[in-house]
Amino acid sequence: MTVETKLALTEQDVRSFSKKMNEAEWMTDFRADAFAKVEQLPMPKPDKTRIDRWNFTEFPIHAVESSVYKSLDELPEEARALFDADRQGSIYIQHNNTPAYLSLSEDLKAKGVILTDIFTATREHADLVKKYYMTDGVKVDEHKLTALNAAFMNGGLFVYVPKNVVVEEPIQALFLHDNEEASIFNHVIVVAEANSSLTYIENYMSTVSEAKGQANIVSEVFTGANAQVNYGAVDMLPTGFTTFVSRRGVTGRDSRLNWALGLMNDSDTIAENITHLVGDGSHSDMKTVVVGRGKQRQNFTTEIISFGKNTNGMILKHAVVKDESTVIFNGIGKIVKGATGSNAEQESRMLILSPRARADANPVLLIAEDEVTAGHAASVGRVDPLEMFYIMSRGISKEEAERLIIHGFLAPVVAELKVEGVKKLLTEVIERKVR
Repeated sequence: MTVETKLALTEQDVRSFSKKMNEAEWMTDFRADAFAKVEQLPMPKPDKTRIDRWNFTEFPIHAVESSVYKSLDELPEEARALFDADRQGSIYIQHNNTPAYLSLSEDLKAKGVILTDIFTATREHADLVKKYYMTDGVKVDEHKLTALNAAFMNGGLFVYVPKNVVVEEPIQALFLHDNEEASIFNHVIVVAEANSSLTYIENYMSTVSEAKGQANIVSEVFTGANAQVNYGAVDMLPTGFTTFVSRRGVTGRDSRLNWALGLMNDSDTIAENITHLVGDGSHSDMKTVVVGRGKQRQNFTTEIISFGKNTNGMILKHAVVKDESTVIFNGIGKIVKGATGSNAEQESRMLILSPRARADANPVLLIAEDEVTAGHAASVGRVDPLEMFYIMSRGISKEEAERLIIHGFLAPVVAELKVEGVKKLLTEVIERKVR
């Protein structure tokens, strides 16, 4: 039986928005096809979290036209602190749903590096975008929320690094939300061709205390043979949003895709971080930190699937849960038949700070091949009283001792972020959320 979905837009609205953003015609048709599939597709079913009554489809405004920035000095202070004042760097800023700032060095442009908003990319780099947009990564028809992202996309960017190009400085993206009625339907594509490398770091930052819209975010990352991508993210979306995040990676032979995700939303959230190790000898290292507070409900599925031989998938997730919040960790290490010599390891650690908080760690290994190694570890508990005693015996107060333990507990991911301003921001956010 099909349950009717109440949508805030019509197909004509979708086509009109595409035309307004001056997208390529193929993208307009792509959106319309996705819109037609929404009604028939099921909702995703994250383990141990019922989302059938969550609102993912209704919102007051689809896209907000916002101001652009002539320089980084015009940003709010908290956002400005993300960037190195002494170096302009490679930077993209989206203000609500408006491409608002872009900086890319002439040297990288000459080497063929592309950094642009997703709307422009559909016109100026159509062949590349068509090759990667919802083909081998996230699929339109996976479920209702992926189809909604394709139909309602109102922001995002395209990053492309050609063969044999090493991008030394991190590429940074800031998605700044300062309108309580604005929704976020972002789509990000990051491509590193053979023998190339880059570090990409994105921040979702909101300056409003409560939102009224939706956040539906999709990222797709592709690594060519012997390429490396370090993907860092800090998500800080406010209460009021219903948030869906899908970050997906596909790896080529002997390549590496490293994830460092600081998931600091205050909204109800379901998120998935999935990597397909397709090329032989490829590697993915996923590190995630989460803080849950208030009454928010969050469910995180982290999965690495080994298709190629001699692949290596490592998952490390740490969460701090307080108040009446709920955090669910679903970790999946999968090795398919034929992926001989592969390794799947995962570790989930959850620290509970309040008696009414809930934390569940659900590690799963799905192994269809004999000549492999695999393992998992999971723990859910409170702050170790012996650790507290040891620290307090050095003359440190109970509150400060707990703070030090929490920061040490989350440090493995914080340390992986390659930009000092971003690392500092995540540390400050963690401080506020666990206080």
